[in-house]
Amino acid sequence: MKEKPIHVEQLGNMAIDDLEVEIVERKGKGHPDTLIDGASESVSRALCEYYLQKYGAILHHNVDKGLLVGGRSNPKFGGGEVVEPIYVTVAGRATSFVVKNGKIEQIPVGGISVSSVKKFFKSTMRFLDPEKHLIVDYKIKQGSTDLIKIFEKSNDMPLSNDTSIGVGFAPLTPTEKLVLETDTFLNSEKTKREMPEIGEDIKVMALRKGKEIDLTIAIAMVSGLIPDKSHYINIKEEAKKRVEDLSSRMFNMNVKVAINSADDYEKGIFYLTVTGTSAESGDDGNTGRSNRLNGLITPMRQYSMEASAGKNPVNHTGKLFNILAQRIADNIYDEVKGIREVYVRMLSSIGTRIDEPQIASVAVVLEKGSSLSSVKGSIASITEGHISKVGDLTPLILSGSIRLF
Repeated sequence: MKEKPIHVEQLGNMAIDDLEVEIVERKGKGHPDTLIDGASESVSRALCEYYLQKYGAILHHNVDKGLLVGGRSNPKFGGGEVVEPIYVTVAGRATSFVVKNGKIEQIPVGGISVSSVKKFFKSTMRFLDPEKHLIVDYKIKQGSTDLIKIFEKSNDMPLSNDTSIGVGFAPLTPTEKLVLETDTFLNSEKTKREMPEIGEDIKVMALRKGKEIDLTIAIAMVSGLIPDKSHYINIKEEAKKRVEDLSSRMFNMNVKVAINSADDYEKGIFYLTVTGTSAESGDDGNTGRSNRLNGLITPMRQYSMEASAGKNPVNHTGKLFNILAQRIADNIYDEVKGIREVYVRMLSSIGTRIDEPQIASVAVVLEKGSSLSSVKGSIASITEGHISKVGDLTPLILSGSIRLF
């Protein structure tokens, strides 16, 4: 095994917290972009399960291209209907047949895909009926010969499926934590029990200027549970109050909360949906346009544009290296003293072992009084340890214990 090319450098002394302006976004689990990420990943996991059960190994596949085309609905206070269903298609490549005992054995990729997408939507959206509100399609073909051979050549350590970038950083800023916790809170089982009118399609956008944060939240309200305008306004105000309470418990900053800012009560404009997602009424989604691996969209940070959802969990470094980079960053920040921020940038090379990246570059912002020489050895050791165990990530991905978006 080759020596791992680990690079450690120091960034300037300015961390994200030091910037005058910070912008952070999260798309909740019912947002169209997040839904199609989930649909792509559900197909990958279902294929993995089938391959393992039938053949004892995960076969080559990548289904990381997906499109959600919004439907058409007619929500109204106390009811409403979905007039035209949401269209979902997952595309990519997958092993669709194997030669066994000299005979070709077909793999029901289509049936597996459609079934898994419907199960995903059913488990994610309380008021969306996959049989009524969805049209599920797939465009999945047999993989290219060269990539299949790379996949199959793996012995003790898989060979990289692509030349890909993975990026992770730590820690989250207070603003980033607030955005993540706001959606987690509003989409929690407890909040849904107490305020079932709140749909799963929640988008949180934060703008921090100095020590003040403007938090803009879009919540798709469930029309069938809201009898009138007064009830709608009460739910909005209660949600606003709860988010303000959450922010006050988290830190001492001036947080202004606005919910469904496009509402115009005089003109009869309310953010109502039948199923709890804007996907029912014209909003669309693409795999990879949702949150990054840490659950956030952070334009002030370094991050990869790779879509982790739908890529195979064995040798596609577009998935594995993003996970790996984030775990390295978290570990370095937790274990090495004197670091304010850490960024991990990894680059793979197609056809090489996944534990032999082209580079694993770690960049740090240090606390005053700390030097690069005092932390460099520990950083390199932690990074090397994680890279050597990259193969351990596959079962964690399959179990759903690693966040992907």
